[in-house]
Amino acid sequence: MSLINKSVRICLPNLFHQSAVCIFILFNSNFVISQNSSISELRQELNDSKNKRYYDLRDTVYVNALNKLAFAERFYSSDNLYDYSTKAIAHSKRIKYYEGNVHALLNLGRYYTNKGNPNKGILKFQEALKLADSIRNKSLLIETQGKIGDANASKGNYTNALNGYLKALELADDTKNHRMISILNGNIADLYIAQSDYEQAMYHFLKVKKADAVIGDEINIAQTAINMASLYGKMGQYDHAIFNANSSIKVFEKHKLIDWIAHAYEIKGNLYLYQDKLEWALYWFDQSELIHEHLEDDRQRIDLFHGIAEAHLGLKKDSIAELYTHKALELSKTINSATGKRKSAEILYKINKHRANHEIALGYHETYHSLSDSIINNAGENSLLLLKTKTTYEEQKAALIVSNAEALANQKNYITGFLGILLALILIIFLVKRSEKIQKNLNAKLKNKQAALEKHEAELMEINQTKDKLFSIIGHDLRAPIGAFQGLIQMFRKGEVNQKEFLSFIPKLGSDIDHISFTLNNLLSWGHSQMNGSTTRPENTSLTGIIEENMNLLAEIANSKSIKIINEVPEDFMTWSDSNQITIVLRNLISNSLKFTPENGMVTLRAKELKDYYEIAVIDTGVGMDKETRAKIFSKNDNVTTYGTNNEKGTGLGLMLCKEMVEKNNGEIWVDSAPKIGTTFYFTLPKAKKVAIQRAG
Repeated sequence: MSLINKSVRICLPNLFHQSAVCIFILFNSNFVISQNSSISELRQELNDSKNKRYYDLRDTVYVNALNKLAFAERFYSSDNLYDYSTKAIAHSKRIKYYEGNVHALLNLGRYYTNKGNPNKGILKFQEALKLADSIRNKSLLIETQGKIGDANASKGNYTNALNGYLKALELADDTKNHRMISILNGNIADLYIAQSDYEQAMYHFLKVKKADAVIGDEINIAQTAINMASLYGKMGQYDHAIFNANSSIKVFEKHKLIDWIAHAYEIKGNLYLYQDKLEWALYWFDQSELIHEHLEDDRQRIDLFHGIAEAHLGLKKDSIAELYTHKALELSKTINSATGKRKSAEILYKINKHRANHEIALGYHETYHSLSDSIINNAGENSLLLLKTKTTYEEQKAALIVSNAEALANQKNYITGFLGILLALILIIFLVKRSEKIQKNLNAKLKNKQAALEKHEAELMEINQTKDKLFSIIGHDLRAPIGAFQGLIQMFRKGEVNQKEFLSFIPKLGSDIDHISFTLNNLLSWGHSQMNGSTTRPENTSLTGIIEENMNLLAEIANSKSIKIINEVPEDFMTWSDSNQITIVLRNLISNSLKFTPENGMVTLRAKELKDYYEIAVIDTGVGMDKETRAKIFSKNDNVTTYGTNNEKGTGLGLMLCKEMVEKNNGEIWVDSAPKIGTTFYFTLPKAKKVAIQRAG
């Protein structure tokens, strides 16, 4: 859409506002011209340095020009960002210019992170970190640690993000790098905002303002002001929010920083959206959208499109709201933004509910719940626990240092009170020895407290890993279908769906409830094992009895898919194992085979005798697995919902539980599979022990 067409759409009824729109459009054009002029100057600088480098290959000017131009293009042309960065890396390696190489790697990491591939971005940042450490450049170490934090935050890994920020902040404090102190405290504040802890976020923003005051740069101050405006808006303090937004916009327009102007206009639109002043919200959103036509900032554009969609939804313009929501959803999928996809699902649910498209609305409702639970789990409350642990340790360390300083000061005052050089020397020696003893005692106390804190931190992390696993499974595979069921009941109660429509959902709900029951049994077994330490009670156990019991239990599922279950295990095979745990293993393996075997397939159970063990095999004619899937199915760190041939859900918990149960019974478990051929799970169990029978008489 052209600028002229946009000016017509965003004009308000009042003549004064209509004039204001034209002024802003003119400013936006000037901003773009200014930015293009700045980039042109950098390109000229690059050409000049390129011509010069033929006279001196050791010259670093060419690499610096490439890096500056790459950084300037980061929000305008991702292709140029990538091209200039890779050229800078190649040339800096050729002339062994390590600082230039670090800057180029940082730019390349920004490229991958902005493109929705933070994992690859982290690899580039880590490469930059290693190089910066080798040349002992603290300024680059701080910046690189901070970028590792940014990349982890963008993918929702707040624990690693916080770890990166804290490492960088410690170096920044030591070197009095106030610019990075400002940036890093702002990033930590963002982590708190993501968890709606606005009080702690404001605490860190006040630290940002203190650092900005030392720097004395009005652009830095304006950037902090617009971020605080957003926070004040979320807190409902709109007067403070508008004041900060207006003051920052004035500075950004003065310096023609178009990326920050676009961001500030969007924030101001959100402030009016929060107050339900929808026409004004759209006015500022439209100004931001005009500028975004000249930017490549997908994350910012997702938030902008959501804001526009919500404003139009409030004005009952569902079609326009739907258009912008789908734009946001496509961008969210491109850069793999979970928060963007969740917000899109929420808005599309509201739109389809308003249109009485109940089945579509229910689907978006379930997607929203699933993504919400995933984001909440990934937010990692343990990040804040680690931060509080770190803060406590620093406070105790500072208190011990102050106490030590006071002790030394008192000793110096005591020494000056004595007369006589000889007596003074004796006393000095005595006090120095005493001071060393005090120092050693204080250091020992500090070391003990640090060790205790580190032990407590490790325990917290272990507990949180178990808790996060449980909550992740509950969120992904229990809460979503329960939430969908609850939503359907509510719509039925409100009369939004009739009885016939309600009954049409019964087969799907029945399947979901069967899945919930099976998952819950596994979840209780695994949770008990992890959190309470379940006890294994081995005894002589018949494999055939357990297999037949599970075949009867799963017969209905097998019949529904016309799958034959064949038991070829000899009746006299007796193992030394816990029958309850082996029942869980076989039930999960047979159920897994049924899930991934198409109709009219076959599941076969076999066993062969080894020297001290039996090797049991569960063989299916299912879809099979590739090498990558086989490598991670037993891992505790992978919990991805999978779907069977009839769209049956699975959590991956069952296989992890099988591994734990088999190993508790002194056995091993492994898998052999090939795509489109089938899968065979093998596990071993010790043979039954011979029990002496006492004869009477």
